[in-house]
Amino acid sequence: MPNLRSKGREIALQILYQSEWGTFEDVEQALEEYINGLGPGKISNDHPSIKFAKERLRGVLEHKKELDEIIQKFLKGWKLNRLASVDRNILRLSLYELLKCPDIPAKVAINEAVELAKKFGSDESSSFINGVLDAAYKAMIKEKQKEAEAL
Repeated sequence: MPNLRSKGREIALQILYQSEWGTFEDVEQALEEYINGLGPGKISNDHPSIKFAKERLRGVLEHKKELDEIIQKFLKGWKLNRLASVDRNILRLSLYELLKCPDIPAKVAINEAVELAKKFGSDESSSFINGVLDAAYKAMIKEKQKEAEAL
């Protein structure tokens, strides 16, 4: 049984995947449809995993262009739009956590991404996602070190 945050990430990933197919108008609608799809009494709109998913969804969608530009830098021989939709959205979700969620340790964000890839991606997804996120994280650390040295 995944913890509340892991479950929230799963929900966010599923809705991000749906968003690429234009199946909802906004985050609230998407979450409402998700909850309704589970059946009566399964989960409420104020459940902690739903709240966590909502935060992630809003963040990823708000910063999608920035996230995509960063991800593209670390795709060796690939174009972002050629990736499997699941992989692309796992990368977006995890990179959002690496960049914008200081309360989530980098190791946790990357590990959660790998677990999502194992569950929802192809056989190669987990190692691919781990490699891209590891490279992005190392570049972020170098950038922060350069900024600190410049001060």
